[in-house]
Amino acid sequence: MSSRLLKTIVAVCFVVLVNTGNLWAAQLLMLEQKGCHWCQKWDEEIGKIYNKTPEGKQAPLRRVNIHEARPDDLSDVVFDRFTPTFVLIENGMEIARLRGYSGDEYFWFELQQMLDKLPKNEKP
Repeated sequence: MSSRLLKTIVAVCFVVLVNTGNLWAAQLLMLEQKGCHWCQKWDEEIGKIYNKTPEGKQAPLRRVNIHEARPDDLSDVVFDRFTPTFVLIENGMEIARLRGYSGDEYFWFELQQMLDKLPKNEKP
């Protein structure tokens, strides 16, 4: 086996391991549906900046349409019919849930309460 091929294999394995680790980190699921007024309001007030915030770095946003096929890795998460619903997951398990959106101040306060429930090693 050539050293170039071996380096390529090692690099690919590293990328796979790093990306697999990210799948098990904390995520904030946003359960949404097309035409949801409150989902649109959240997008306008929070959505554009969320991933740039410390909270967004701690629990990156993952959007899931409740009317589309459920991703395999979310089989243990209960999907609400009410949108938006925000579900904090870590290691594939639900940590906390917030139903609805009633404004940016309330959202950030409640999100911090949710993030405080993460195991200590998940906090920045």
